[in-house]
Amino acid sequence: MSDRGLELARQKMTDAGVAPAAIDTFSRFYRLLESGASGLVREDDVEPLRDLPRHADLDIDPDAAAAALARTAIIKLNGGLGTSMGMDRAKSLLPVRERDGQALTFLDVIVGQVRAARAATGARLPLVLMNSFRTQDDSLAALARYEDLAVDGLPLDFLQNREPKLRADTLEPVEWPADPELEWCPPGHGDLYPALHASGVVRALLDAGFRYASVSNSDNLGAAPDATIAGWFAASGAPYAAEMSRKTPADVKGGQLVVRKSDGRIMQRETAQTHPDDMAVSLDPERHPYFHTNNLWFDLEALAAELERTGGVLELPLIRNEKTVDPADPASPKVVQIESAMGAAVAVFEGATAIEVGRERFLPVKTTNDLLVLRSDVYELTDDFRLAARVPAPLVTLSGTYKTIGRFDERFPAGAPSLAGARSLTVEGDWTFGAGVVVEGEAALPDAGAPATVPDGARVTADGVAA
Repeated sequence: MSDRGLELARQKMTDAGVAPAAIDTFSRFYRLLESGASGLVREDDVEPLRDLPRHADLDIDPDAAAAALARTAIIKLNGGLGTSMGMDRAKSLLPVRERDGQALTFLDVIVGQVRAARAATGARLPLVLMNSFRTQDDSLAALARYEDLAVDGLPLDFLQNREPKLRADTLEPVEWPADPELEWCPPGHGDLYPALHASGVVRALLDAGFRYASVSNSDNLGAAPDATIAGWFAASGAPYAAEMSRKTPADVKGGQLVVRKSDGRIMQRETAQTHPDDMAVSLDPERHPYFHTNNLWFDLEALAAELERTGGVLELPLIRNEKTVDPADPASPKVVQIESAMGAAVAVFEGATAIEVGRERFLPVKTTNDLLVLRSDVYELTDDFRLAARVPAPLVTLSGTYKTIGRFDERFPAGAPSLAGARSLTVEGDWTFGAGVVVEGEAALPDAGAPATVPDGARVTADGVAA
């Protein structure tokens, strides 16, 4: 049964023009899946990662830092559609800030960060997106107005791969004629490696004189180009490094690095790889103080050698993700999505390391809760396009009414309220916010039982709406 399933899946991917390295990677994971591998990393088999060097403590010669950044490329993972927020195009095209009356998207801010770093250091600093088939056209069109962005003829993007969703009962590719696009899924950000191999981007960067790459998600505007980290990484001689941050109350999920007891090697454990019995201890900041920001650094020569040796098929752990073929229809057939995490490559590269960075390097937008904070006066957009926190970010929890970006924007027609004086904001039910609203302390809005309005200029406190 499973041999047939793999054969059908490989043929479907071949017919769709998926790169051979991606098909081989899928095949390796498929065999792990049929063997019953869960990808779980048990707490008894690992030790916490501790005592990392701190970004804040680095003392890197400015000339050495500038020289390292001059040999660095910026790669942004840009395949996300923001489906969890009801979007059907690149999340990075979502407006996130304003400057001089102009709405700026994630991509606009990223370009601003790159151009500012170029101006400050003289680095060429190429920007390369890993797009999906559904984000490529719109994203490249958005970048077209930045005529100075391309570097030395290097591509502005390369394509991630896709793979078929598998029926949970047969492990054969699912068929869904109502929407054939739903028969496919992304392979997780571990697809970075076969996609880099298939595209030839690593070799192109090396041929153009670049030695290092800084990789991060396009929805994380905290991961701006950083010469100090580039200098530290170059001096370390490591083939690979991960940026880790101290856990806060907002970091209840996400990957972490742990030390494998069997060989002392650093490895990654995602939430989906954590056994339910181990979840509480894995989230305990006393036991595991760091979480993974998904900001990575590569020595391109080491990466090229490993991709060449393996044909782009790195031996990453399997992540088994069970869903329904139509995420919006819980009654649709159950499927298995085979995924992997790019951070799991920490176990592939001998000598891989990590560094502790401040929370300012991790500002992801996964939900409209995150978006409201990032659009608010908690942050200011600096001249070099960094998002600088004016105060500690409050914990925002919005009801399901605000889940999709369309409904969210309708309820904040005048923009985000002031959150600079808030420690938290919990909104239940359906509230539309007027202009000039100020949120203070541990604020809460109860469900009014019907759509309600926070008037212009009102304050929201622990007691609800105040005049």
